[in-house]
Amino acid sequence: MFDSANLEHKVSKEAYRREEPRLREALLNAQYDLGQDGRFPVLILIAGVEGAGKGETVNLLNEWMDPRHIEVKGFADPSDEEGERPRMWRYWRALPSKGKIGIFFGAWHTQPILDRVRGRIGSGKLDQQIADMLRFEKMLCDEGVLLLKFWFHLSKDQQGKRLKALAKDHKTRWRVTAADWKLFKLYDRFAGVCQPFVHKTSTGEAPWMVIAGADPYYRSLTVGRTLLAAMRERIDEKPVKRLPDKTPPLLPSVDKLNVLRALTLDQPLSKKEYEKQLEKWQGRLNVLSRHPRFAKIAVVAVFEGNDAAGKGGAIRRVTGALDARCYENISVAAPGEEERAQPYLWRFWRHIPRRGRFTIFDRSWYGRILVERVQGFCAEADWMRAYTEINDFEQQLCQHDIVVAKFWLTVSKEEQYRRFKARESVSFKRFKITPEDWRNRKKWDDYELAVCDMVDRTSTRIAPWTLVEANNKYHARIKVLKTLVAAIEATLRNSKKYK
Repeated sequence: MFDSANLEHKVSKEAYRREEPRLREALLNAQYDLGQDGRFPVLILIAGVEGAGKGETVNLLNEWMDPRHIEVKGFADPSDEEGERPRMWRYWRALPSKGKIGIFFGAWHTQPILDRVRGRIGSGKLDQQIADMLRFEKMLCDEGVLLLKFWFHLSKDQQGKRLKALAKDHKTRWRVTAADWKLFKLYDRFAGVCQPFVHKTSTGEAPWMVIAGADPYYRSLTVGRTLLAAMRERIDEKPVKRLPDKTPPLLPSVDKLNVLRALTLDQPLSKKEYEKQLEKWQGRLNVLSRHPRFAKIAVVAVFEGNDAAGKGGAIRRVTGALDARCYENISVAAPGEEERAQPYLWRFWRHIPRRGRFTIFDRSWYGRILVERVQGFCAEADWMRAYTEINDFEQQLCQHDIVVAKFWLTVSKEEQYRRFKARESVSFKRFKITPEDWRNRKKWDDYELAVCDMVDRTSTRIAPWTLVEANNKYHARIKVLKTLVAAIEATLRNSKKYK
């Protein structure tokens, strides 16, 4: 790819001066229209050879457009806070919202390239990370992000001359560091890694645009023209009007087994025995949360289930065993304005805990393949691709030594009706029953099919679903505690770093 790029491209100073004012005006107008349109964000990735004009180009874009609506983020080595969370967490947090432009220096591609050049990882590991990147970038594009990737390139001779010129001028010598010269000595090794990397990660949805970086006038105009064309094309597209589909087609369970109907929902456990077991399992959970090795892991507990199945009661028995300073309880409702301006999983990524802590989700990312699917709140294509995106998300959590415990609490239709009526008759419980609960009940069978699909497609070895028989709330609470304790103990026992 680099061989086919003409690295000697030049634009005369006079030609640049003629075009620059028109290009600046067009970019400002496009930026204004982007903000007014508000349908999508623009994310620009800046990468390539040191000394090829990456920083100068970003500064120029800030000069040409309104910097108040451009969010520039440079990613160096992870901070302590970032290092305690999965690798992609800091990129998710920095994503621009709809109507904004984000510019990333040193994004998710940088560290894998450096690790490969320095021999820290092999080609197989790099290929695995490339596959992860491609899935992430595809997800961004599917969510409507306009993703533009610029690779600034110089030949080895050009880079050497550029670094020497910068170091010679007292006004710019601060920009050339000892690290830059070390990387220059590794130029051939970098080229051997970067060329196939750029080829493999350049896709139809998000291709790399290789920019010859030797001539500042050429690279500035090329980036400006490319950005303008991409923004104008997307802004001027007529939005496709989706026909209302209140009930998208529901797929049958993969193995045609209704896992919910196979459960025995009435499990015996007396109140006396429950109180004895509650003390035991809350005690074990508390001891685990204070174990010295627990500081090296984290826990994400997901609670889903039928309305009135007892999720809140089960969560309170978990939090009752923990120090209030070590957990966060996230109650998920309909997304707010800020959340709708971001890709779907953003609202959940930002709550991923640091090591030594719990995050408990009362409802979760599974809303997309449950309520949004059944009620027709999103297009069929969106909830269909969500299965893969969710599995990728949870895999990243588990790879970072985060215990992912997922509970589906289920009650019979008759038991749910009894609980609904009881809530209506008790004054301090009336807030728990809403018209939405009765509306969901009318689609009981549709939800049941959606849950079966969910379990089939997202119950994995590393993040399995635990189906909790909840007609007896005492049994349900104890099963949740026992399962959570077992999952934490298994992670501490099996992880190599704790041995």
